[in-house]
Amino acid sequence: MPSTRRSLLTALLALPLIDAARTRAFAQAAPELPLTLSCEDGDDRTLEREAGPFFRPNSPLERDLYTDAPGGERITVVGFVLDKSCRPLAGSLVEIWHADENGDYDRVGFRLRGHQFTDAKGRWWFNTIVPALYPGRTRHFHFKVQRPGGRVLTTQLYFPGEPGNSRDRLFHETLLLDMKQTGDGWFGRFDFVI
Repeated sequence: MPSTRRSLLTALLALPLIDAARTRAFAQAAPELPLTLSCEDGDDRTLEREAGPFFRPNSPLERDLYTDAPGGERITVVGFVLDKSCRPLAGSLVEIWHADENGDYDRVGFRLRGHQFTDAKGRWWFNTIVPALYPGRTRHFHFKVQRPGGRVLTTQLYFPGEPGNSRDRLFHETLLLDMKQTGDGWFGRFDFVI
């Protein structure tokens, strides 16, 4: 039976919360999904990247963004927010914004923009669309992540195998999503270490 975004998200939500074994547990729950770099004590923090000209504060508390672009290719983006010792950071703010299926950003409202707070196990997820390319950049999502009372990490996540990755000055391989195609779209995973 082919995996679906729902089955992979269910596997993520069912994971027990333990440090480095967390990655192995996810691999057992969904072995076809490539693993992110394993979190180990003393892991480097997620790299920062600029927000770009399209950030808008006060995005809605929303994780289902795909309804804003019904013609777009669906993707579920998931992960954990962890500290440098691989401990989950519950209540962390995770905010996303990105281009639409035509490569345009909403500059007036909050289309394809939203935020949420990690659950007790540090998990977050968004149901959205794959952003289209636009001149000068490779395909990417923008994120802001902040632990309670901490400073804000601003970064971008990228898609593996994109021809434009090597030409994009902001691209870095440690910011690649782990991707899997499912029966009903794409599934990408990334764990933020802040």
